[in-house]
Amino acid sequence: MTVLVSVWGAAPGVGKSTLCAGLSRSLAGAGLRVDHFREEEILSRPQFAAVAEEFGATGAVGLETLVAATERFVASVLASGDDVVIADALMPFVPTLLAMGHGEEAIDAFMADLTRVLAPVRPVVVFLDGDAGAALSRAAEREGPGWLGWYVGKLAAYEVSPPVADLASAVAYLWRERAVTLGAVRRQEWGLVVVEGADGLTPDEVLGAVGQGLKPWLPQHP
Repeated sequence: MTVLVSVWGAAPGVGKSTLCAGLSRSLAGAGLRVDHFREEEILSRPQFAAVAEEFGATGAVGLETLVAATERFVASVLASGDDVVIADALMPFVPTLLAMGHGEEAIDAFMADLTRVLAPVRPVVVFLDGDAGAALSRAAEREGPGWLGWYVGKLAAYEVSPPVADLASAVAYLWRERAVTLGAVRRQEWGLVVVEGADGLTPDEVLGAVGQGLKPWLPQHP
């Protein structure tokens, strides 16, 4: 069975994209067939064309659109014969749903539908935990001047709860986003690997911890 590894983190800058790239190389080097689904590819992968079109036209995406796109994605995964899909910030879509104003009850109902659609694959969430404020500072150093203001402004525009107006409130919101994401995954009994203090670890240390954590779900190396 193909394993879908979806990587999330406590905040931008915690190292999820670096982990996805390293994990993809590591598993491919071990002889597994790996598809690395980068975060920005949701705008270009054909299975998510309706998601990109709807978001571009309205600034939001309907739950049924996300479910239908996931069904197409699962069909493409099964057709490809890949052993593992490494997805950077894709499913379970919880941050997107919160940004669109959905409450936890609606998110749980959506997660039940999503779990049904993902039944032909094995979903595992890797969550890089850590200090959201420190991770945001690291992301700001990487992205350059103006990024942090842009990011806080983006969250504020979504009218999320708790509301965001500055760095401190952005960190408070990310804490809620973390709690809702982990809670939703656990209630659906997806695979879950949490790396504590990821913001204080080197990329190699994170990769090693995730590799160990994924062993119960990954297919046997050929």
